[in-house]
Parts: sequence; structure tokens; C-alpha cells
Amino acid sequence: MPVTSICSVKRGTVPPATERRRHVSDRTPGTVAPMAIRHDSGIVLRSYAFGEADRIVVLLSPHNGKLRTVAKGVRKTKSRFGGRLEPFTEVGLVLYEGRNLDIVTQVEVRSAFPGLRRSLDGLHAASTMAEVVDGVAQEEESSVALFDLFRSGLASLDAGRPPIEVLTAFLLQALGVQGLAPSLRMCASCGTSDHLDRFSVASGGIVCGDCRPEGSVRLRQGLVPLLAGLADADLATIDPVDSDLIRDAMWLTRRFVEFHLDRRLLSLVVGES
Repeated sequence: MPVTSICSVKRGTVPPATERRRHVSDRTPGTVAPMAIRHDSGIVLRSYAFGEADRIVVLLSPHNGKLRTVAKGVRKTKSRFGGRLEPFTEVGLVLYEGRNLDIVTQVEVRSAFPGLRRSLDGLHAASTMAEVVDGVAQEEESSVALFDLFRSGLASLDAGRPPIEVLTAFLLQALGVQGLAPSLRMCASCGTSDHLDRFSVASGGIVCGDCRPEGSVRLRQGLVPLLAGLADADLATIDPVDSDLIRDAMWLTRRFVEFHLDRRLLSLVVGES
């Protein structure tokens, strides 16, 4: 898909939002600070209607975390933004700093990842990635590692890599970015690397036969190395694996994510319906 550009967006490091807005607190009391134009970039996570013709667009910025912006008039037939702010689209932005939310004034599409949109499974996987990112990203907080992982996941789906393998690896690695990675190479309770044949969500991952708590799940042969491999995998080179094993891996990973992030992955529920 050709890139549509309606502006020239500055590339490079974007200063944190707290730095950008410092002039507001430094101004002389009683004066009105001028609204600033600034440049940013991100991947669209979701959007929703706002007023009669506008939309709130939520994005993940690598340097400024989760952004909530307003795209004015985007729901009108002749909107100049067209489809440039669809979910899973990487964009460069020119923003006008408003009182509460920044206003999108110009958009440059950097990557639309059209390939993932040709597959229902690919869309479900991308939706789940965006849901997790939306749930863990913080506003005005650097998210370079999470952004890079999210972009790699979308690019892998766009290239036609198997959605369930890509999604499982993404979820495991997203947990790692958040400091919540499950133990997959040694017992989460005692640290041994022997007889690892059970998985406990509450205990933090793989457990040995001696430490198995109530509610732990017995793992079929080959599942432990698969999980460990996916947690370290390059998302760009993931290939299909045994269908039964990857379904088990996805099931365990989903349970772990929902337990430790304390949220149900609604996109996966839709994908199963």
C-alpha cells in the first residue's frame, strides 16, 4: 500500500510531555500561555465517537506513552483524515496542544500493515495486542520497549506469520516488558530445572513435581520448551508449530496474562465466538 503523506513530520527523539508543557507552569501568573504546535508519532490503539463529528483517538507513542487526542470532523464524509487514523496504523502527527486533549491537525501514515487486515485471525491477534498495550501503557511515560514490541508484532502479522504463534510470543514478551514474565526455565517455587511438568498461574509459571500447588496444570511433552522459545523468539521469524501444542501454549499464556494484569482479554473472547 503506498504511503499517504499530507505533512512533513519531524523524526527523531520526541521530548517527554512533561518537558513540553513545562512552560505552562513557568509563565507569569495572570497571563495566558499560547497553545503550542508539536510533533509526535505512534500506533493507533483504538478510537471512539466524541460529539457530533469528532473522534477520540488513542495511540501509543514510543516516548510519551499513551496519547489521547481529538480528531475533529473525522466522522464527516469529506474528512481530510480519511482512513489514516484506523487502529493498528503507525502514524506521524502534528498536534495542537488543547486544554485537556491535544488536537490532531495533520497525519502522515508511516505503515498501515495492510496484510494483517486480510485475515480475520490476524485482526483478532492485532486487536488483542492493542488491548494489552492499551491496558498497561501509561500517559506521559516512555514506552520505547513496548512500542517496539507492538510494532514488531504487527509487522509479523502483516508479513503473514501465523497469528496464534505471533500473539502467544507477543503476550509472553509483553509480560517481560512489564516485569511480569513467567518462570519458564526453572521452577518458580524452588528454582530447580528438573522435572518441570506443571504450570501454576498463581505461583508464577513452571513448577516441579515436588512444588506443585493446588490448581497447577500438568503439561504435555514439548510444551515447556515451546513456551520458553516463544518468550525469546524474534517475532519476524516465527513459524507454525504443532497445533495442539500452540493451542495449549496460548491457553496457558492467556490465563497468566489475565491473572497478573487483572483483566479479561475481550478481543480473544470475540475471536472465539
